[in-house]
Amino acid sequence: MLKIFVVSAAIAVLSGCSNGYSYGTPDKVIIDTLGVDPYEYQADLADCEEYAHQISVSGKTAEGVLEGAVVGGVLGAVLGNSDTAKRSAGAGGVLGGAEGNQRARYEQDRIVKRCLKGRGYRVLN
Repeated sequence: MLKIFVVSAAIAVLSGCSNGYSYGTPDKVIIDTLGVDPYEYQADLADCEEYAHQISVSGKTAEGVLEGAVVGGVLGAVLGNSDTAKRSAGAGGVLGGAEGNQRARYEQDRIVKRCLKGRGYRVLN
C-alpha cells in the first residue's frame, strides 16, 4: 500500500509542477475595458496574480493525494482484503490529487477576480 501511495503522490505532484501551471494568463479574466488604462490594468493584474501565487497548487495536490489514499485504503480494507485496500488507496490517491489540484486552481482564479474587483475593475466572468 505504501508503494502505491508514494507512486500516486509523486505522479500527482510532478504533474502539477511539470505543466508549469501558475496563474497568469490574462485571458482567463474578462473585464469591462471601458475607461480602463491597459498598462495600469496589466500592473494590477500582475499584483493580483502574485497574491494568487500564495496558494500552492502542488501542495494542495499532494494534500488531496494523501486524503484520497487514506480514504480509499480504509474503504478497501473494510470492503475487501489487503489487495483491495492497495488498489483502493491508489485510486483514491489519484482522484484526491485531481480534486486538490482543481480546488487550488479555482481558489487562485477567485483570488485574482476578487482582487481586481477590489481595485475597481468590473470583472465579467
